[in-house]
Amino acid sequence: MRRVRELADQIIAREGGFVDDPDDPGGATKYGVTVHTLRRLGLDLDGDGDVDAADVRRLDLRRARDIFLDHYFHRPGIGRLPEPLWPSVFDMYVNAGANAVKVLQRLLREMGQKVTVDGAIGPQTETACHRAFALAPEQFVDAYGIARRNYYFALADARPASRKYVRTRAGGKGGWIKRAEEFIAPRYHLSDEEFRERTASWG
Repeated sequence: MRRVRELADQIIAREGGFVDDPDDPGGATKYGVTVHTLRRLGLDLDGDGDVDAADVRRLDLRRARDIFLDHYFHRPGIGRLPEPLWPSVFDMYVNAGANAVKVLQRLLREMGQKVTVDGAIGPQTETACHRAFALAPEQFVDAYGIARRNYYFALADARPASRKYVRTRAGGKGGWIKRAEEFIAPRYHLSDEEFRERTASWG
């Protein structure tokens, strides 16, 4: 449990404080917890009868950590995956919800495992993941991180408003890519030239 709490605290540190970016589908967010999550949980923190950005502002670190542990780690079943995968899948689940599991399931399918891409960690996904990890323990975490990075690129390809999270105004790697690469061995990081080539079509 201490290990998972440490992971939650690391995610909170990466997420930072309150933001309300109109281009972010998550809406008002603090410590990585969105207003949509607070609404789903019915957390009216200011007691005014609704859940909005003001409630997000009132969120404290302890409650954010509890939400992470319960709703983004334990309930999705991330603890049923091989432990080396926990940091990256947990971090992405906070960032992208069930898409973190769908990315994993698509990777498993590419590796020849029979799984349904449904965003849920059931017995089928759990078994397939442990089997695939056993076959390539040194490469599997990197493969997931690369698949995660590709997911962000695909989002930005399809939604121009999301490109600012992938590429900075100066043309360098944006927050989503840097975050994905925190969980990828340096030898698999994109060079500046490779990154520019990947994003050149965006203009």
